[in-house]
Amino acid sequence: MTVSVGVVGSANVDLVVRVAALPRRGETVLGGDVERSSGGKGANQAVAAAAAGAKVTLFARLGDDESGRWLASQLAARGVTLGVTRASALPTGVALITVEEGGENAIVVAPGANAELDLGDSDLRAFDVVVAQLEVGDRALRQAAAARRLVLNVAPSRPVPPEVLAAAAVVVANETEAEALDLAALASAVVTRGAAGAVHYRHGREVARAIPPAVDVVDTVGAGDVFCATYAVRLAAGDDDAAALRYAVTAGALATRARGAQGAVPTTEEVNRWLARAS
Repeated sequence: MTVSVGVVGSANVDLVVRVAALPRRGETVLGGDVERSSGGKGANQAVAAAAAGAKVTLFARLGDDESGRWLASQLAARGVTLGVTRASALPTGVALITVEEGGENAIVVAPGANAELDLGDSDLRAFDVVVAQLEVGDRALRQAAAARRLVLNVAPSRPVPPEVLAAAAVVVANETEAEALDLAALASAVVTRGAAGAVHYRHGREVARAIPPAVDVVDTVGAGDVFCATYAVRLAAGDDDAAALRYAVTAGALATRARGAQGAVPTTEEVNRWLARAS
């Protein structure tokens, strides 16, 4: 069964500089050459869902510039169909990313055209699952809430319209983002904990937990997006709570083994091999 996934979110050009250690407040450090890659939480999740075997449409907005055309070609090459892509007078979104030798990162996003995303009359109910994050405006989030099954990734942390939270089948947050949530008020929430894995709660009560495999970490950028996307795919495919969580933490861990937000997005075959090894 091929799952259909709609992703409502950002598409950015990532500009990455690697350093020995992240700068402290007010500090200037020297880094390596600037690397350009495709990114944005929406685009990352779309690419990850496609690699997990889903049929994926990304609803995003790009600028009418060279970056937008380059980004569109990169996504198409990864098997992602573009939905709302009307050119904007604003530039294509850009993420400025600093990555230290241990793989940890600091990111600043200039949203650009992402802030203008409007789904219009797009029919999100046609998808088995829709994934959304918070790098787009509230208008797009409210439109995403019309989906039959919405997986809402509350990143980057900011206020979320209450009706969007209420409409989500599952809310996904990291430990910091979860501090702003009332887990007991949410029907279903997944909290990611980095190398410690993830925990699934229903109305604040733990129902499943999974630990990722140990891997050689090169770059953690985008690992959370891979987790969200693959979790949504497995949820739509009918996995139970524990199985979906186990698959997603494994995929997220494997995504840290190469540079770039989309540099090591694992395929279904790769994830299944690691799961078989662990069983």
